[in-house]
Amino acid sequence: MVDLPAAGACSEFGLDSSKDSTISHPLPLARMLPSTSGAAPIHRFRLHPRAVAAARRSMASSRPPPVPAPAPAPPPGPKAVRVVVKGRVQGVFFRDWTVETARAFGLAGWVRNRRDGTVEALLSGDPAKVDEMLSRRLPVGPPAAAVTAVVPSPADPVDPAEGFHRKPTA
Repeated sequence: MVDLPAAGACSEFGLDSSKDSTISHPLPLARMLPSTSGAAPIHRFRLHPRAVAAARRSMASSRPPPVPAPAPAPPPGPKAVRVVVKGRVQGVFFRDWTVETARAFGLAGWVRNRRDGTVEALLSGDPAKVDEMLSRRLPVGPPAAAVTAVVPSPADPVDPAEGFHRKPTA
């Protein structure tokens, strides 16, 4: 709240109390008040080029050293999973299809029929390839198969040099 002087008392300052206490000033109001647009005010002065260079050197030397990139994670070791596949999986080319698919993925291990009507396999190799085989290939199987369940359990990896082969029924 601003106290205004009596009428006509401060006319040299642009105050005229006879006009509803309004303020008149030779400069427009926009130039008197700070900007509300968020833009930085424009300063009209120039720095000497040597001063600019010195400021840049000072800023460059005060920067923290760059943070080194983290070391890449070591490649994961081989993953091995023992799998029991349930459903109509015997007599439908399931073992031969598993051998072909596992070899195409570069996996090591084996596959065999079991007396209870299931197929058992040991898949060992690159974790991404083993996961692909478990999640996308074995649940579908060859065209004549009807897989109802794929039950994985952890196993010890086998030597990749052994390759992937068929074993006799257990």
